[in-house]
Amino acid sequence: MAIKSKSRQKKFDTRIDFTPMVDMNMLLITFFMLCTTMIKSQTLQIALPTNEKVEKEQQNKVKQSEAVTIIIDGKLDEKTGLSKPDEGMLYYYEGMPETDRLAQGESNMEQVEFGNKEGAYPAIRGILMKKNEEVVKKIADLKKDWKDMKFSKNEEINDSIYQAKAKEIRNDSTLKRPVVIIKATPNASYAHVVSVLDEMQINNISRYQIDRINEVDSAMMIMVKAKNEKK
Repeated sequence: MAIKSKSRQKKFDTRIDFTPMVDMNMLLITFFMLCTTMIKSQTLQIALPTNEKVEKEQQNKVKQSEAVTIIIDGKLDEKTGLSKPDEGMLYYYEGMPETDRLAQGESNMEQVEFGNKEGAYPAIRGILMKKNEEVVKKIADLKKDWKDMKFSKNEEINDSIYQAKAKEIRNDSTLKRPVVIIKATPNASYAHVVSVLDEMQINNISRYQIDRINEVDSAMMIMVKAKNEKK
């Protein structure tokens, strides 16, 4: 009797070749690199205080009528002990501090709220805008020409020409421009300082720096606070 041979199943190779996928991935990466707009990191340039004698001599040469000192004072939360970013007071004075008036209980320092009643913008904006009135007016006229595409019909060229002309106006030494000195108390938060720095950009102020609060500033603040509390 003949013995029947058992049928054997053929084994198929299930290996998948991913070589075409590598080529496709390289093509996609190249496509996105060419089509994606590269965004440059934006940094905030701040003139920090320095101990160099040259810088101090240049600061002393600034006209008294051009100098504006802003002192930021925050309000601490009773529960957390941290500064409230939306609340605080601003103190400012024009020119140099009048120390001779301190003995008489007077000073040239004024106190304003950090924001108006609606909290829409810092109250210091109107003061800075008035001090930089000539530059703000010229920038406003320049912005009208920019919106009307008078510099160029090409949007990028129109923007670049506007930025260049605006920079020339902000740095024009023939115009009356303020020099703003920003100081902050320990109660002020980082958000307070950034908000005041934003006001420099909004009001097109090109000359400003951050400095340390001194004893004269503190004495003037104490006197102004006591005077306003009596009211």
